[in-house]
Formats: sequence, C-alpha cells, structure tokens
Amino acid sequence: MGEKQNAMSLEIKVPAVGESITEVTIGQWFKNTGDYVEMDEVICELESDKATFELTAEAAGVLTVKGEAGDTLEIGEVICEIDTKASAGDSKPEASEKNNTEDKKTESKPASESKSGKTGEVKEMVVPTVGESITEVNLATWLKGDGDFVELDEIIAEVDSDKATFELPAEARGILRHVAEEGDTLEIGGLICKIEIVDGDAPAESSEEASSAEASGSDTQGSGSYAEGHASPAAAKILAEKGIKAQDVKGTGKDGRITKEDAEKAQKPAAKPAAEKTAPKAAAAEAPAVTGDRNTKREKMSSLRKTISKRLVAAKNETAMLTTFNEVNMKPIMDLRKQYKEMFKEKHNVNLGFMSFFTKAVCVALQEWPSVNAQIDGTEIIYHDFCDISIAVSAPKGLVVPVIRNAEKLSFDQVEKEVVRLATKARDGKLTIEEMTGGTFTLTNGGIFGSMMSTPIINQPQSAILGMHNIVERPMAVNGEVKILPMMYIALSYDHRIIDGRESVSFLVRVKQLLEDPARLLLGV
Repeated sequence: MGEKQNAMSLEIKVPAVGESITEVTIGQWFKNTGDYVEMDEVICELESDKATFELTAEAAGVLTVKGEAGDTLEIGEVICEIDTKASAGDSKPEASEKNNTEDKKTESKPASESKSGKTGEVKEMVVPTVGESITEVNLATWLKGDGDFVELDEIIAEVDSDKATFELPAEARGILRHVAEEGDTLEIGGLICKIEIVDGDAPAESSEEASSAEASGSDTQGSGSYAEGHASPAAAKILAEKGIKAQDVKGTGKDGRITKEDAEKAQKPAAKPAAEKTAPKAAAAEAPAVTGDRNTKREKMSSLRKTISKRLVAAKNETAMLTTFNEVNMKPIMDLRKQYKEMFKEKHNVNLGFMSFFTKAVCVALQEWPSVNAQIDGTEIIYHDFCDISIAVSAPKGLVVPVIRNAEKLSFDQVEKEVVRLATKARDGKLTIEEMTGGTFTLTNGGIFGSMMSTPIINQPQSAILGMHNIVERPMAVNGEVKILPMMYIALSYDHRIIDGRESVSFLVRVKQLLEDPARLLLGV
C-alpha cells in the first residue's frame, strides 16, 4: 500500500532559493492536507534570512502537508506530497472519514443551528514571522471585536514589533474569538486568536445572545456592541494626547465607534464642583486650595520605544564615542537653491532640499576616508565600497532609520525623491524590514526642530553619524570684515576604536568644503 502511494504521490522539496541560503522557515500554508491543488497554484510561503518566497504546486492533485507553519527545513527536504492520481472530488481517507462524521453531526443538528453556516472547524491564528531578528510583537489594536464576523484576508488587528507596525489579516472566514488582549506581548508563533469557520452568509445573532439581550432589556439599536464606545486607532491616539477617556466621548461612527473626528472635537469634561465645606472657615484657610488640572497618565512603552532605548544605551556603553564639531556657511547652497529651485521642481517634480547636498557631500568624503564608512565585526573591520546612507526620521511611534541604497551613484533629484518616499512611508508606519536594514553611515537633522547643536548617538553597527542643525544668521569675520552669514553647526559622532581623531576631523572638514563650494559636488573635485 505504501509503495503504491509513493508511486502515486509527487514529493515537493524545498527549492534552492539563493547561493548562501541553506535553510528556510515555513511562513504560512495557503492550502491544507486533503485540499485539491492545481498545477502552479501557490500553496505556501517560505521565508529565508533575506527574503520571502512563494512555493507553487508542481502538479495537480490532493495535497499532504509534511511541515507546519514555523518549521525550519533544509534545502532539498520534503515539504509536502501531491497525490497526482486524485481528482478534485477526492480526499484522503482520514479526511473522508472525518467528513462523514461531520456530516452525521450536521444531520443531527437542529435546523436553526445548521442555518447559521458554522462548519464546526476552528482556525487558530498565530503570530507570523515578520522579520529575521524579531522574536516577539506587541498587540497594539484589535480592529475587529470578539464575536465579530470577519472575511478572509480582512485586517483584524495591528501588531507592533521593535522595528515597524504590521497589519494582521484574517486567515479564514467566520466568527472571530480573541485570545490575546490589546497590549499583550506575544512571541512569534504564539496564539493570538481563533476563527470559527463559516460557510455561506454571515450567521445571524445566536439564540443565546438574543435571549440574554432580551433578559437584560438591552436596546436593539447596537447597545452592547463591541464597536460602541471603542475608539479607532487614530482616535485613540488623539484622545490619549488630550488625556480624555474613551468612555467620556460619544461615538458617531458605525455601531457607536469613536471616529477620528469625534476625538478631535472631544473636550475634557468639566471638573465637578467641590463639595460644600462643612468645616469652619478658619480651618479651611490653613490649606490653600490648589487650582488648575493636575492630571497624570501612564502608558506602556511600545516595542519600538523599548528597542530604541536598548540600542541607544548599548551604543553609549559598547562604543568609544566622541564628537567633533565644525560650522558651515550655508549661503552658497541657499543662493544655488534660490536660483534653480523652480527649474529643478519643474523638471524633476520634487523640491531641491538640503538633504541631497549633505548626502552627496558625505558620499564623497566617505570614499576618501573609508574607515568612517566601515564597521567592526568581532576582531575584524568591514570596509564598504558603497555608501548606504541611513536617514533618521521621527515617526509617530518613535525614531526609525530607513536607508538610501548606493547613494553615491544617485543624482540630486534621485536622492530627493528617495528621501521623500522613505520619510512618507516612515510617518505612515509602512516601512518594510528591508528598507530599515543595513546602512553604512547615518544623517540626522535636528535642525528641523530648532536644535542649534547636539551630539548624535551612533547607529550601531555603523561607526559614525553626522548631525545637521538649524541655520542661524551670525556675524562672521570674512577677509577682515564682519559679515552676517547663515551658519549651521555640524557634528560628527564617531567610534574612536576604528576612527582616529585625524580621520574624523579631516572627514568633517571635507564635508564643510564641499557644502561651502557646491560646484565641487557637481564636478567631483
């Protein structure tokens, strides 16, 4: 019997997905054991340490899964089998026996229960793998309530990792049952919810729920709904900033949900009048009344904020960090921008900002001083012949550092477009892990917030970071005369273990020269 099955079954093995990749992890199955699959149909997702790949069926037939989601398999290992002799109506004996049992159960169910559309199957959803180095996530917000009907692939929750926010889609169609609560920290592969699978139309409210509603005399206009009094993610953020509780706001959204507009209009409830004093007036005079609000609030740190904290402390503790300063006369760049900004925008459809000048300047200087573009790996130094420039962006949930790849080869307009694209995705929380991974040198611009001078912290494992600051008109001595010039302080923080003082100062002077004479950037001198 085993030989016959082997003759009828096609073994699907983990394919070679890259030169240096020796193993993969099963991300999720799109098909289950007993399902009929067509040739070239996508049946699962495989994740390596570099990318995610789709695995397709090599033939049509009935699928038998050999590995579970989360399993790590070596290249060439059997991941599933396909019974190529089976037709679309066939299934495995175990599945047939189970189906017969389920059919009998269904026949014995009351008509009212079978009408609900529930199949009796329950899909357990676990936290998916969201990145190579991410081991846990924080359940930020449930977008669908416990007991809500959800469609396949409908977004049901948002989860925060230490690098980005991800949307969690439903893996089945049916009734959602929460297992984890908002704010819970879950490991990758941990159970987050269950879905009671439903066929046909969404089931009506169960008789138990209806009877309990009648018994409690609840209003049928949506009273007791999960959405009622529940704030959307955007509304919750606004209410938290205002220090207003959700229960103090009346929602105008569907089923009473609090919308962003509701949160923006919400005002703090008026303070209750103090109770009348029963003590003598002389006693009341001993302690003067405190006027004004004295509210406080306590919030749990997000995964991203906790990771930022750990990385910043590690950078201070694990590197021999020093900072050297210089100042730049920004008038030549400002004159150049004023002269050509309209032509530049008309031709390239993007503004000519300061970031392209700084990016191009540091790329030239990095190639002249390669140790500033290097990093330490154990007892070795890794030198890069390319410039992947990280740009620090202040996103709503914390600092993120997306990367401009091969910036040394990009033109001014290409740099500006990439800066705008990455900054927009960062503020929308849509950056991918790949877009934030790597980087050989970092630029951070505290000047946009009004900073005059700072000592930026190195973005490990990089060895240096350049801080830009605000532009201030100051009196400067030029050829024996005092002139008012727009000046900017620039600061280079560097790891003294790999970069000597001579190299750090020379690098910063070179950046200063290029910025004060931007024609050098165009001529490459």
